[in-house]
Amino acid sequence: MLGTTAAIALVWSLAFGGMAGEPISYEAAVAAEAVVGETADAAEGSMADLDLTDEQQALMAADPDWRARATLYHAGGGGATGNDSLGCRPVAMRTVATDPRLIPRRTRLFIRETVGMRLPDGSLHDGYWYASDTGGAVKGAKIDLYTGHGRASMRPAMRWNTRTLTVQDAGRFEGCPPSWDDQPSANALMARAATVSGAR
Repeated sequence: MLGTTAAIALVWSLAFGGMAGEPISYEAAVAAEAVVGETADAAEGSMADLDLTDEQQALMAADPDWRARATLYHAGGGGATGNDSLGCRPVAMRTVATDPRLIPRRTRLFIRETVGMRLPDGSLHDGYWYASDTGGAVKGAKIDLYTGHGRASMRPAMRWNTRTLTVQDAGRFEGCPPSWDDQPSANALMARAATVSGAR
């Protein structure tokens, strides 16, 4: 697998070899950038590496309940401090701050763009997030994704920063967002989703 720098060098040399010092067209630059972006995305994980549950597949295929502009936040360096608005410790790559007038707190969310995102421990994100925080700047169709401690924690999700994402209502949750070490089984999640969808 090529690193990002190697991919840029390879694409650049293939696209523009022998034209050193000459200007390049806009179309050629955009095409080279697209190939580099695809190579970097592949290195970060993909849905092909996941065995999606029936619930995840249904959520992937359904129309989104919301489209929201995402920003990232982290603890430390002037970022998040203390507990979230439910009184819970924020969970990296799980906690989401929302405008509760649009997306109520305690909503279990499914963000399809984050499915397959490679996490720092090498595992892949399952797409589930938990609306357990709010923020003064989070108004309307905006969400803040909590990435962990320090600016470097934002790296896996940086490609989604300031982008509009598709957000699904995947039911309600009680208590605090689950940690990655304390995930409910897929069967429990599917049973809970069936109960919620039957109640609609």
